[in-house]
Amino acid sequence: MNKVLNNYRLVLKKMEATQKKFSPAPPHTKLIVVTKTFKDDQIIPILEAGHTIYGENKVQEAQTKWQSLKAKYKVELHLIGPLQTNKVRLALETFDAIQTIDREKVAKKIIFHLNNDENLSNKSFKFFIQVNTGNEPQKSGCDMKNAMEFILWCKNDLRLQIHGLMCIPPVDENPEKHFDILNNLANQTSIQFTSMGMTSDYLLAIKNKASYVRVGSAIFGKRSVGNNNF
Repeated sequence: MNKVLNNYRLVLKKMEATQKKFSPAPPHTKLIVVTKTFKDDQIIPILEAGHTIYGENKVQEAQTKWQSLKAKYKVELHLIGPLQTNKVRLALETFDAIQTIDREKVAKKIIFHLNNDENLSNKSFKFFIQVNTGNEPQKSGCDMKNAMEFILWCKNDLRLQIHGLMCIPPVDENPEKHFDILNNLANQTSIQFTSMGMTSDYLLAIKNKASYVRVGSAIFGKRSVGNNNF
């Protein structure tokens, strides 16, 4: 059996077992297969197996990789890396979900293109706000001090349909603390979905009722470059 496909099925099996133990009732956690830096021939076995939800970190890399694949396979593609304002239009063309909205300029740019670009008017999106739950200066995400205000501004003033909240816990802290922070913030702002948990902690995220987990290196193996926490 293809090693990547075997790893993918093992991740699903672990997810199912954890779900049954901690949260047997629906809705169940969805797996985002993180494909950043990996090639088509590594991804295709999982596409052929019927998996539909994938994550990429960089807008241009995703456009190059997924344009032909999306023409052939059913795919819901999530942006899980930082989004620059000058890449917003391309991101909207390329992705079906953007998980890293974290500041007013990006949110306003999204609304501008949705309201003014006919090519985007009939496309359905899932938008997430990334929260920097550890207030780490090197990390994207709105800081905790302004998180609730920013979420409510996006929802109520900007009228941006927010599907969920996303976080990446600090690597040297207990991730469950940060999952709890995100869950509480989602409850306080009436947001239903959360994206939390990566290769190193996705089972803990499922225990804490994550809507989505983002897993890459547990499926494809370690990357030669970049972050292997996904």
